[in-house]
Amino acid sequence: MIESHHVAIIGAGPIGLELAVALKQAAIDYVQIDAGQIGSTIEWYPPQMLFHSSSDRLALADMPIQTPNQQKISREEFLAYLRAFVQHFGLTVRTYERVVKIDKLPGGGFELQTTEDRIRAEILVLAIGAMHSPRLIGVPGEDLPHVSHYLGDPHKYFGKRLLIVGGRNSAVEAAIRCSRAGADVTISYRGQDFDPKVVKFWLLPEVRALIRDGHVRFLPRTCVREIRKNTVLLDQEIAADFVLLLTGYRQDPALFKMLGVTLKGDECAPVHDPATMETNVPGVFIAGTAVAGTPPRKVSVIVETCHVHVPRIVAAITGRRVALPDGALDD
Repeated sequence: MIESHHVAIIGAGPIGLELAVALKQAAIDYVQIDAGQIGSTIEWYPPQMLFHSSSDRLALADMPIQTPNQQKISREEFLAYLRAFVQHFGLTVRTYERVVKIDKLPGGGFELQTTEDRIRAEILVLAIGAMHSPRLIGVPGEDLPHVSHYLGDPHKYFGKRLLIVGGRNSAVEAAIRCSRAGADVTISYRGQDFDPKVVKFWLLPEVRALIRDGHVRFLPRTCVREIRKNTVLLDQEIAADFVLLLTGYRQDPALFKMLGVTLKGDECAPVHDPATMETNVPGVFIAGTAVAGTPPRKVSVIVETCHVHVPRIVAAITGRRVALPDGALDD
């Protein structure tokens, strides 16, 4: 038996979940699948990380987000919100079920092979996000056990020499938090200085104060050449017990390529009609931060800018006309 649905949503991040609610409210038959847990990308954000966006801009389907201190929401609070969101709207998400193959059917529609089942759908929505794996720097020693591309609990680095590579949000936040937790922190950054356009505004004064007061060492215009057991070779050799390579993340374009979706530019962004969110492959739509591909520099597409994708996709599926922000209409 092959399960059949009108729409298959691949991905259960914030915008994928918001779309599921909209489809359910429009009485459109759908199935939602995710290779991990709901909001899986957010799971590996640093503990207690604060989002840049305000809570009202992150809220989904008009369900408010309340925080105890009326401040920006943390990683843990947003994950709790997503769990409550799924329960409140009675959503069914097939988690830990990866789509491994998609075939276009001769008469139209698609057949998905997952790790658990075969599913047919007339329409696909790829809400897969833009961060699937670290952006590797490709130097010897990058795979050593004391090297990581993710900040976990800063407590791990207490009393240890920690080299952080990078100069954007994740690197700056890691430097501040690990230094405050008692680590001996050095930042290596290929740029001359931190860019206020890509670093949360409340982090810059903190990191600059730590550097000024000698609590964090900053090595601008330096690049890692090799990572060794207890040292790292930059333009000079420095001692390091642990290394955090916080140099960004990449999107996995495998599903786009499998379906024949055109990818453009250095970021390999999927081509789509912004009025409907439909890609160049009829019946294949894209939602959420997945529209960005892999940005070569700063992240410009975030959850708060993607809410508009939901009504556009629902309208396209139901055959309505959609008003673009400039007032133009698209059938």
